Amino acid sequence: MAEKDKPLLIKRYASRRLYNTETSDYVTLEDIASFIREGREVQIVDLKTGDDLTRQYLLQIIAEHESRGENMLPISVLNDIVRSYTDRATSMMPQFLQSSFDMFREGQSKMMENMDAMNPMAKMPGFDAVKAQQEAFIKAMTGGMAAGTTPSGESEQANAPEQGTEDDGEELDEIKAELAALQAKLSKMGK
Repeated sequence: MAEKDKPLLIKRYASRRLYNTETSDYVTLEDIASFIREGREVQIVDLKTGDDLTRQYLLQIIAEHESRGENMLPISVLNDIVRSYTDRATSMMPQFLQSSFDMFREGQSKMMENMDAMNPMAKMPGFDAVKAQQEAFIKAMTGGMAAGTTPSGESEQANAPEQGTEDDGEELDEIKAELAALQAKLSKMGK
């Protein structure tokens, strides 16, 4: 099994500090949120008891984002979730939420695929660079839940270079060059 396919194991020490077992360093909740946005699954366990604390910490990350004004969950949805803990919907709610998010990710993926099929510019040189920028924009706007992940949350770009590598700079230069060439061609077409 590839390293990226396994959940990233985070251990919580008695001091409540979180320890990344892959990089052998301490991490914050924001670091964990970044791992998740990048498509990585995480598992947080208590070092002493072995209890799985993942759900608790993921809820804490969501609560911190919501408290900072990054409101994604409408009050009505929060009310419905609270209500579901007290009635018969409790057993159905997890499957409903999972199905809803699976459909959401699938819809985003299809939208990106349809961009190619419906856009006559798709055959123009440099279109791939523009499409890559659009995908990056959508991914940034949706917190990484957009194109680039499968319904199961696995990255479709498992072999892509990791962020911050020298390849990123070269790739960015290539995209800039392709965009400049595309702009030049569009300018000539407009004359």
